[in-house]
Amino acid sequence: MPDQATYNFYTTREAARKIGVSITTIQLWVESGVLSAWKTAGGHRRIPSEAVDAMLAGQRPSAAKGRPEHTHSVLIVEDEPVQREMYRMKFAEWKLPVRLYLAEDGFDGLLKVGKYAPELVIADLSMPGMDGFEMIRRLTQNTEISVPAIIVVTALAATEIEAHGGLPADIPVYSKPIPLGVLKHIVEHTLRQSVR
Repeated sequence: MPDQATYNFYTTREAARKIGVSITTIQLWVESGVLSAWKTAGGHRRIPSEAVDAMLAGQRPSAAKGRPEHTHSVLIVEDEPVQREMYRMKFAEWKLPVRLYLAEDGFDGLLKVGKYAPELVIADLSMPGMDGFEMIRRLTQNTEISVPAIIVVTALAATEIEAHGGLPADIPVYSKPIPLGVLKHIVEHTLRQSVR
């Protein structure tokens, strides 16, 4: 069988294998414009070999399999810089075996879920650009990925959340400001559950 590069494009599966990430990561990158692609008449994505080569040459993404086994990962999606810094400081103070990633909005959050495959996502809902509602919808509706545990920390009231279409029933919602002892317990409990 001839080398796929001869055809100057890759399928989603081939691009994922070549770059070393999941198919879902490739799909998220394509949807967000990080990786250029087009769709065939049948709806299948085709990624130019130049785009894959540029990704490999410039910035090889860190796949989840590259994490040390003893380290978990948590992604915080929060638009307020003061809140992000508070989370960063508390996680450092707790000295949990956690690699912490921070995102400023839902779009950035989706990219980082695809890139780092966190076991837990802590998300705000009200953010400029893509809000937490849309990010959570995209994550939970994508049947091709293993959805991380998600918790929401928001200043919105329950009625405001419902007015935005609500959230899946299995996603816990906590009011801002969340007590830090409660947050630490939630993180520890969720990460214990993720160990198989």
